[in-house]
Amino acid sequence: MANIKYKRILLKLSGEALMGSDDFGVNPEIINRIVKEIENIVSLGVEIAVVIGGGNIFRGVALGAAGMDRATADYMGMLATVMNSLALQDAMKHAGINSRVQSAINIDQIVEPYVRGKAIKYLEDKKIVIFAAGTGNPFFTTDTAAALRAMEINADIMIKATKVDGIFSEDPEKNHKAKMYTQVTFDEVINKNLKVMDATAFTLCRDQKLPIAVFNIFKKNTLKNILLGKKEGTLVSMN
Repeated sequence: MANIKYKRILLKLSGEALMGSDDFGVNPEIINRIVKEIENIVSLGVEIAVVIGGGNIFRGVALGAAGMDRATADYMGMLATVMNSLALQDAMKHAGINSRVQSAINIDQIVEPYVRGKAIKYLEDKKIVIFAAGTGNPFFTTDTAAALRAMEINADIMIKATKVDGIFSEDPEKNHKAKMYTQVTFDEVINKNLKVMDATAFTLCRDQKLPIAVFNIFKKNTLKNILLGKKEGTLVSMN
């Protein structure tokens, strides 16, 4: 086994990342590219849990703002994450990767319910666990669900996959002169008002001293390099 820096990780994927250049849904080529990056780290012996968003199918916040009951909109968003989780599991199956989906809301005919002890046992058995349906509660983002699950499974780090190389001083897609940080503290993120994730998720990670890595999922071998302790993306830590 390679000398890996983190033995157990929580990988947070956004639903939007699955769209690629499409306007909606799951792009098969993109999901296979993401699975390829995950496949690269399976061989390292790392224990992997995944939380995936649902923004490529349904955004509860947007519909809530447009007048739909916010709780109803969020429940619909949770179901979108279940759909994405099943798509990811299927892509992993085709790649020969053993995975399980656990949902925070009960849909027993399709996926298992979330049971912490069972999830940890799967991880110890080197099965990938995909956590679906967010926290199971409205008004909480999938970033918050990722932070919560990372703590529950005692993950060494939460790794957030994005479409950019890390955390920048400004949106790099709007300002090409934006500065990228390779390492920042939790306090620096707050003081500089850097966009990492929503405040609830970020505060959870800071309070529990859980480091966060932000990287570009579409940059080949970046995820593997992070686990090997190489400088990739941005690391958010206590000091």
